[in-house]
Amino acid sequence: MYTQVWSKYLPVIKILLKRSVNQNDQTLEMNRIDFERAGSGRKAGYKFNIDFINGRIDNVLSSSPLAHDLAQLMMQDDSLKEIISKNDFQLVFNTKFQLTIKCKTAENDTSLQ
Repeated sequence: MYTQVWSKYLPVIKILLKRSVNQNDQTLEMNRIDFERAGSGRKAGYKFNIDFINGRIDNVLSSSPLAHDLAQLMMQDDSLKEIISKNDFQLVFNTKFQLTIKCKTAENDTSLQ
C-alpha cells in the first residue's frame, strides 16, 4: 500500500542512515499528503518504530502496514541491507510525518568510552 511513497523517500533515507553513523540523529520531514493519498486517510496509524539489530528487523511490524512496507523495501535494497548489517538502527515515525533515524551502534560505542 505504501511502497510507492517509501520508494520516493528511500534515497534520502539511505543518506540519512549513513550520516547517523557518524553524526547525531537524523530527521526527515515528509509530506503528509503523500501518505494520506496512499492510505486510508486515518492519521492515527501514522506512528511506528522499526528496530534493525544485527541486520534484521528486531520488532513485530504486522500491526502497521506503513512500517511493514518501509522495512520490506529497505530489506530488498542491497546497499541498504549492507548499511543495516554493519550497524544497529532505530527508525521512529511520528504523527507529524517526521522520520527520525538513530544509529544505536554509535550510541553504544560512545557509552563505552
